[in-house]
Amino acid sequence: MSDPSSTAKADLRVAVLGTGTMGAAIARSLLRSGFEVSVWNRSPEKVKPLSDAGARTASDPSDAVRDADVVLTMLFDADAVLSVATEFLPNVRKNTIWMQSSTIGAQGMQAVAAAASSNHVPVVDAPVLGTKDPAEHAALTVLASGEERAVSALRPVFDAIGSKTIVVGDRLGAASDLKLVCNTWIGSLTAGTALSLALAHRFGLEPTLFLDAIAGSASDSPYAHTKGATIIDDERTPQFALDGLLKDLRLAQATAGSSSSPMYLNALERLYSSASDAGHGDEDVAWVYDVIES
Repeated sequence: MSDPSSTAKADLRVAVLGTGTMGAAIARSLLRSGFEVSVWNRSPEKVKPLSDAGARTASDPSDAVRDADVVLTMLFDADAVLSVATEFLPNVRKNTIWMQSSTIGAQGMQAVAAAASSNHVPVVDAPVLGTKDPAEHAALTVLASGEERAVSALRPVFDAIGSKTIVVGDRLGAASDLKLVCNTWIGSLTAGTALSLALAHRFGLEPTLFLDAIAGSASDSPYAHTKGATIIDDERTPQFALDGLLKDLRLAQATAGSSSSPMYLNALERLYSSASDAGHGDEDVAWVYDVIES
């Protein structure tokens, strides 16, 4: 595409590689906004609903990107991204932009940049903030870093999947660093909410009293009410799976460096690791509560 920033949405073709919870929601948002979308997932059953919604189902990553202007990767970790990249990079069209939205940290982005460079493919580091519900409602926050023209070219995609975009700079990996900063905050808020609810239970109080007490105060947080309701209602279905957050906390540790990783970050990682070991990895992050409460 010669000037993607001025291309109409209907003329932009986006390949979404990885259609788990977030990837599928993003693909649906793109379809609703009028983009042509092709989808691929290693588990074929996960693309059937998207095919019914109007996406083209690809047989493999190479097939997915054959006519794409934008390749969007939303996979679990750097190993998965790089593995899929070896399949699609040799087959992307000239001027296709790789929008790398998986949470893989700055080191992962360096590996992505090296792989893309050998195939002359421009890359934008574009992780997103938000869980299943905001993803389904095109209300994500997009964090973007990379070459200015490539970032600008992706604005129609950012606007279709999110309600806000923060351009972090031109350094690939800067957006990934900010994503880890934000996800450690999510880990702290979740654990703090779970701890207060557990203490209320231990003290013989109705847990909802904690949420009532902070409501409208300077210490209030909409997130505390969201995760508090998840715990009180015993809702296990993940908006954000605990193992996903655990992976991000470990990426934050690796990025900070083993010799300088903050003590609090290490404590958070151990807490969520214990919850994963206890069988809560596929449940919502709120179920760190079970480890705290016990």
